[in-house]
Amino acid sequence: MHVLLVEDDLALVQTLARSMAAGGMSVISCSDGAEALTLARKRLFDVIVLDLGLPGLDGLELLRRLRTSDNFTPVLILTARGAVGERVAGLQAGADDYLPKPFDLDELMARTQAVARRRNASGDWRCGRLRCERTQGTVWCDERPLDLPPREAALLQALIQRAGHAVPRQRLHEAVFADESVGSEALDVVLHRLRRRLAQAQVEIVTLRGVGCVMLEAAPAIAASLADGASLAEGR
Repeated sequence: MHVLLVEDDLALVQTLARSMAAGGMSVISCSDGAEALTLARKRLFDVIVLDLGLPGLDGLELLRRLRTSDNFTPVLILTARGAVGERVAGLQAGADDYLPKPFDLDELMARTQAVARRRNASGDWRCGRLRCERTQGTVWCDERPLDLPPREAALLQALIQRAGHAVPRQRLHEAVFADESVGSEALDVVLHRLRRRLAQAQVEIVTLRGVGCVMLEAAPAIAASLADGASLAEGR
């Protein structure tokens, strides 16, 4: 896997480069947004790991320029910016996933591999342990087909085909209910049911207030927590 690491913290770059190399990744690093843009346009990378706070060309602007030039290399954003609005801005600019600082190195490696798999998958939509067939719409968790009610299946498809990106709430509502006249709270009910059904699938559906929802591959600790929560609920 060829990774472009764009980060201006030299100590962090050295740590990440060592860890990625130990994990079998080939890493090229740079600390300047303009230089990173040139590299991304000249060479093929499997993933770009991108810090937002860069000198010269800001990380978000770099991402926007890549996407407007039809460069869809998967991008994992690293950010010390904790505000939800700034994370949403990164997803809306075209990022595939984000990881706030400070972060665990194992989680960074897992997310880097996940965004590469998701983009390079052979035609199907993937996230975590889920795979959704583009042609038939069948949903699989590993090698087991999931039998979902129509509304939950429609919601899952709307989210997984844009995994890592924010999907507006209105679009989700239209995907689930079409022309039905139902209140907005009905979507929350379907979301709750879908989260319960996907507790073992290593995915996380995050609600972005005022925007919509995004489906992400859950970190191992989060995935275990989701599964434990579902087991406890079923036990009651």
